[in-house]
Amino acid sequence: MNIVNILEEIEKVDGEIYERLNPRRAAMKDFFNMGKKVALAAMPLALGSVFQKAYGQSTPQAVTDVLNFALALEYLEYNFYNHALAGTPATPIPAGAPLAAITLIRDHELAHVNLLKGALGAAARPAIPYSDTDYTAGGTFPTVFTDYGTFLAVAQGFEDTGVRAYKGQAGVLVGNPVLTTALQIHSVEARHAAHIRAMRTTLSGGTTVYKPWVSLGSAGQANDSGVPQVDAVYAGEDTTVQAGVNIVGINGNTGVTKAAAVECFDEPLDRASVITIANLFLQPGKKLS
Repeated sequence: MNIVNILEEIEKVDGEIYERLNPRRAAMKDFFNMGKKVALAAMPLALGSVFQKAYGQSTPQAVTDVLNFALALEYLEYNFYNHALAGTPATPIPAGAPLAAITLIRDHELAHVNLLKGALGAAARPAIPYSDTDYTAGGTFPTVFTDYGTFLAVAQGFEDTGVRAYKGQAGVLVGNPVLTTALQIHSVEARHAAHIRAMRTTLSGGTTVYKPWVSLGSAGQANDSGVPQVDAVYAGEDTTVQAGVNIVGINGNTGVTKAAAVECFDEPLDRASVITIANLFLQPGKKLS
């Protein structure tokens, strides 16, 4: 374990890491000495002590709340994919590339769960067991685990929600090193969403094309999923104003239509809206708040 390399990586995110500890020269001397004295097995504890010194004795409550919020969503996604693969009966996902993709996405979600649990430590919320979930959303999607097309449609809703949820909470994490972790998960969720959309296009035989990004639906509404029951996932995605400027036809460019403007930007989703969506898939009495 190269302590200096670790610090250099942190410095890319937090340029003030050394000043949080000590003047740079003194800090570097301390780290080199620690590297000589501390056994490899004890290094994680030593680093933990260092980072507590840098960032305080505990993670700010607002950051803990955001990470637990993200953890709850990751539990929901993991349970969804895991049940589709291992439930009885398992969702009829075609063998080959589709099955491999869903398996990989399930494994990604589990990795996200474990990473967030590790970051939170004893402050991590309890796991959400599959028994607490209702992926039919109260009967809205009764064939979610028996019809492959329905399964993919709900998966798209989950992934698009996840992308917007991480974006919506990024501001709370500014100035904290865990922002990098959140953004790393956010980008993977976006890739999941794009791939699920491609899988839906393939399933339709190209009859319906689901773009890799959010676009306007056929009726011009902010929902391109083809599933009106998930309108809440796409609320606000039809905005054309960015940084206070309406970019439709900007500078006389008629090519910048509303449809093009909407596709150019991805909108965040606030915590309350995400919780409302997540609660559709939880049993009564198990809702998030």
